[in-house]
Amino acid sequence: MSEAPAAPYYLDIAGESALFRKAHERRLPLMIKGPTGAGKSRFVEAMAHELGRPLVTVACHEDTSATDLLGRFLVQGGDTIWQDGPLTRGVRQGAIMYLDEIAEAREDVVSVIHPLTDHRRELYIDKINERVVAPRDFMLVVSFNPGYQRRLKQLKPSLRQRFIALRFDYPAPQLEAEIIAREAGVELATARRLVELATRIRKLEQLGLTETVSTRSLVYAGTVIASGIPPRQACDLAIAQPLSDDADVVQALRDLAALVF
Repeated sequence: MSEAPAAPYYLDIAGESALFRKAHERRLPLMIKGPTGAGKSRFVEAMAHELGRPLVTVACHEDTSATDLLGRFLVQGGDTIWQDGPLTRGVRQGAIMYLDEIAEAREDVVSVIHPLTDHRRELYIDKINERVVAPRDFMLVVSFNPGYQRRLKQLKPSLRQRFIALRFDYPAPQLEAEIIAREAGVELATARRLVELATRIRKLEQLGLTETVSTRSLVYAGTVIASGIPPRQACDLAIAQPLSDDADVVQALRDLAALVF
């Protein structure tokens, strides 16, 4: 007999797990906003596991269309058959449906999810003229990065007001160090140094980074250190190089890592 999958590790920071449970219980759509690598996706994964619901995740991008989510007709052996897309499957299953970086998707995606975010809680598939009513356990969750979107696409107020919202940020230093130590398998002292490095980088606006160092990147750095790679080299591999291609910026990040380690 196969063992049940282990619960994804997630450290509750400010009671967000209880708020998620309440939203699910009351059948409210949820928006999670926060920077890249702050734990949004892991949080949704952990909550789906806790609630015992299947999780259907779509990583949205600029080419994600309503058809990609709803489904399409396929030709198989001379027959034309309908194949549900991930959103349709998620609604039928009563899943936790997670649309990551929703602002990146095309405009027609917004129109499709509107009926799922109000009292109707239904999905209309125009190509097969079917209305799929969401079961009680279905929940729609979307996420986006406000800082990133300010420079690119905006999430329309008409969509934002269809959700209740949770704000994510990077954890307080002690909690972030605990997460890194647990996830990467490094000593807490090393995890604290990684957090110290991240704190310094996050304060340096003059570096002109598009994104700052994330908790995820710190976990990767910790994982590399745990494998036996020296800390400075690990920080170069997991932090400096991924954050920038500018030689001067990379060197500045290396210098900061040298100060900390």
